[in-house]
Amino acid sequence: MSAADSLNEICTLRIELCHSDPLIWRQVEVPTSITLKVLHEVVQAAMGWFDQHLWEFRIGQQRFGLPMDEDWGTEPRIEAAKVRLREVLTPRRTVITYLYDFGDDWEHRLILTNIRQGEPGIGYPHYVAGEGNAPPEDCGGIPGFYDKLAIAADPAHPDHAEIVEWLDDYDPRTIDELQTKIALGRIAKRRNSAKARISKRST
Repeated sequence: MSAADSLNEICTLRIELCHSDPLIWRQVEVPTSITLKVLHEVVQAAMGWFDQHLWEFRIGQQRFGLPMDEDWGTEPRIEAAKVRLREVLTPRRTVITYLYDFGDDWEHRLILTNIRQGEPGIGYPHYVAGEGNAPPEDCGGIPGFYDKLAIAADPAHPDHAEIVEWLDDYDPRTIDELQTKIALGRIAKRRNSAKARISKRST
């Protein structure tokens, strides 16, 4: 495969927030040429997270993430910025676990399918669809998230007013699709600049 072809290859990425009910998910088309570090950025953008915590990918027995001194007491990780997505993909379907915030433990299931050539004129990563607003950061993980929603829905609960104020205008049903597309568009723009440099070198 030529450098240009490999840059134009994409796949479908479905992101599922594990243990959410109803399921919170996103579907994005992503280039297979991105590094796992950029895949992390794509998940952050698609879900609306703020990239304020530690994270890692797990593929089988291997872990990928940021280089950390002594790995913070955890198992060693392969540096995510040095591994491209296409290097870990299998032909039909690849499942990757993505863990964000080692305190709240937001576990995501990434399902990658349908490797193919991208369409001309579309910037990738490209938002396709989704359901459910990702929980607010630092709310105590899945248990804390649903506890807060239950308290907010119960005016008789002694902590009702405090939790309503803490949640502010959070709506669990609404995705800010415009912000999601803008955030993914920034990644696509950066990637397009890299593609242009490669094309210029090859002419």
